[in-house]
Amino acid sequence: MSSKTKIVKFLVELSRIIVGATFLFSGFVKAVDPLGFTYKIEDYLIELGLMDLFPLALPAAVFIVTAEFALGVFLLLGIYRKWIVRLIFVFMVFFTPLTLWIAIANPVEDCGCFGDAFVISNWQTFYKNIILLAGVILLLLKWEQITPFLSKKIAPVAALLTLLFGVLFSLHNVYRLPVFDFRPYKVGANIPQQMFVDPEKADVLETVFIYSKDGVEEEFTEENYPWNDSTWIFVEMKTKLVKEGEKPAIEDFAVESLYYDETGGDWNIGGDITDIILSEPSYTFLMVAYSLEKMNLKYLERFREVHRYAEVNGYSFYLLTSSSADMVGEWEQHHRTGFQFCHADERVLKTMIRANPGLMLLKEGTVIDKWDGSRVPGKRWLEEEVKN
Repeated sequence: MSSKTKIVKFLVELSRIIVGATFLFSGFVKAVDPLGFTYKIEDYLIELGLMDLFPLALPAAVFIVTAEFALGVFLLLGIYRKWIVRLIFVFMVFFTPLTLWIAIANPVEDCGCFGDAFVISNWQTFYKNIILLAGVILLLLKWEQITPFLSKKIAPVAALLTLLFGVLFSLHNVYRLPVFDFRPYKVGANIPQQMFVDPEKADVLETVFIYSKDGVEEEFTEENYPWNDSTWIFVEMKTKLVKEGEKPAIEDFAVESLYYDETGGDWNIGGDITDIILSEPSYTFLMVAYSLEKMNLKYLERFREVHRYAEVNGYSFYLLTSSSADMVGEWEQHHRTGFQFCHADERVLKTMIRANPGLMLLKEGTVIDKWDGSRVPGKRWLEEEVKN
């Protein structure tokens, strides 16, 4: 074997490992949280004005993550080399221009290519795809030099098992909470700590004052603005980012109480109770239902039981939703739960727990446990596990 042939063989195998491992990892971490990837697809559809396609977002998410995972496994195993490389090439030809548009237009801050497990910028995603595309082109030209690790008899079995695992694993994480939680609200996380960042490492901001004189506007800082010169006319004040720093893992967690106004006969938003919830020294139950309209009512009685348990034992119980106050009124009038309703941002609630509804147990702002509606614990478990 000549030196040139050895070099080509080395590059082919290196490309096979890089491309295959990237596809496998990308597909797996998104299969861990298909609903998170679904929400990301919906973000793109909103930007494109294609909200009518929302019902297709979840099936598309499951299909894409299964395809990514399977293609990565197949390439690493070296089975069906010719067609797998072609499919990956088609995949990259579609997604590379798409990620270029995302990097330029910046419709979302994070493209979601590695889910919440590993967040990279939109430009980094595009550069990553350029490298992968180069590797795929080499594989396309030299696919015969990809070393297969399985025989032709075993290949169909491996392919079937891989596809079954991808689909079933994805669906399990749709109908149950993700088996791995990469979000800042995972079990064991302290929410107040996730909301904090060292001021010395945070964004450096500068207050800028805009003044006008003789029809010409000029910017001033806090040190030199003409506060005592009447010839300058104040126009506006704005904050400018001088240096980008670290961001807290949680930036927008805020909870507002909802109350029923007996005089007006309607529900209204009250005060902010975020600090009350996060500083409660005892246990706090958070029933999270980002949409009351779409909520699965099958398990509502389980939440009623938890609510009764909380009342008897002096624990707090809140239902957090992003539904409108009017919808809260209609829903409560129909179901008569007696829950304490609160309002929070829909995206925050979807991030907190991938279920509608779901249940979170907090103590002093720390996530003790979380369950989807089908796994909400009964009274016996609560009595054994929840202690003062």
